[in-house]
Amino acid sequence: MLACFFGRCHAPGHIVVPTGERIVSEPSFVIDDLHQESAELDLLVSGLEEERWALATPAPGWSVAHQIAHLAWTDRSALLAVTDADAFAKEVEKALASPDGFVDQGAEEGAALPPDRLLAEWRQGREALEEALRAAPAGTRFPWYGPPMSAASVATGRLMETWAHGQDVADTLGVTRTPTDRLRHVARIGVRARNFAFAVRGLGAPEEEFRVELAGPSGGLWTYGPEDAAQRVTGPALDFCLLVTRRVHRADLAVRAEGPDADRWLDIAQAFAGPPGAGRAPKGDAR
Repeated sequence: MLACFFGRCHAPGHIVVPTGERIVSEPSFVIDDLHQESAELDLLVSGLEEERWALATPAPGWSVAHQIAHLAWTDRSALLAVTDADAFAKEVEKALASPDGFVDQGAEEGAALPPDRLLAEWRQGREALEEALRAAPAGTRFPWYGPPMSAASVATGRLMETWAHGQDVADTLGVTRTPTDRLRHVARIGVRARNFAFAVRGLGAPEEEFRVELAGPSGGLWTYGPEDAAQRVTGPALDFCLLVTRRVHRADLAVRAEGPDADRWLDIAQAFAGPPGAGRAPKGDAR
């Protein structure tokens, strides 16, 4: 099963936002970036011949159609959470009844649709979700499969998934995407999910905070955690995001750690809730 963003995962520490930047957790800012991220992926798949929707992606058992169907399915779930808590509660019951299969089932159902219909349903669902998030009263929290989430958290989770599943599609089609500063949202989740990455593997989380310094695509430095932390993680923001979404093996990325706990974290880091899965093999690994 391909894991998705089912809840907020917390790590200790704070996020240092450079002076003059908009706060990354402000709802309208995140929703704007989610809109752009979705539109970019839409352009990638909208002109595909029907047979290319069936191409296998790096996610085992999932085609291009499965990737888009999963995004459409999760958008519908998020829309229910934002607009109809009672109906969403019934979806949670279905998930509890089939915890190991309901995500894949949703993807299978969508992938069986003709591509033009699947694409139309994805567009309609994400547009409806965007409208609902923009209309949400400030401070509202919505039910989810994990802890309740704010509008900004919902949008951030959707952006992270859209970018990550979009990467699978791009890799399948042989397309190299130009990274943007929208990756800030993915990186932020990855940092905040540090302790969850340890917990989901039955490991105790480090007591001390790490310093994380990432080179953003537009040239800025994104910093997280105390400047004087003994353990550090550094590298390109793109590589860090590929790492925490488990789209590329650590050995193939330019992310570096100083300190044993930080080094261990890079082996297990993930920005999504749920089981970690096997991850991707290093390039050149014939297994």
